[in-house]
This record gives sequence, structure tokens and C-alpha cells, in this order.
Amino acid sequence: MFIPVPPLDEQNEIAEIVESYIQNLESRFNIDGLVSLVGKLNQSILAKAFRGELVPQDPNDEPASALLDRIRAEQEQEAPKKKRKKAKA
Repeated sequence: MFIPVPPLDEQNEIAEIVESYIQNLESRFNIDGLVSLVGKLNQSILAKAFRGELVPQDPNDEPASALLDRIRAEQEQEAPKKKRKKAKA
């Protein structure tokens, strides 16, 4: 298989142009600062999600504690039914 490769001096010139372009972008956009900012943004979004601040809250929704109590009660009611089924088998 033939792969054309430019001469070494042209390869070096291409590498210099690419490095210059990258340095120009880094200086214009402060890449390290942006990476740090994205990390903080992710943490901020997660914190807001856990506080319920990402979407409007419905005041008619039951509190999480009430929901958990209801789920536990339902599980306790279902537990004896499962035991009876096992006993019959």
C-alpha cells in the first residue's frame, strides 16, 4: 500500500503551523480555565438537581419522606404475601 508522505522539511513546517494555531487558540480561549469551569459547572448542576432547583416545583407533590414511608408500608404489606407463596410451593 502506498501512502504519500511530504518531505521532512515540509512536515516540520506543517507541524509549526499547527502548533502556532493551537497556541493561538489556547491564548484566546484559556483552555485550562475552561476545563476548570466545566468541572465546576457539572458540580453546580448536580447540586441544583439534588435541591430540586432545575425545574419548577409542584407544591401539591408529597414530600419525599412521605413517599418513602408509603413505599415502605407497601413493601411490608407485600412481604407476607411473598412468604405465603413460598410456603405453598
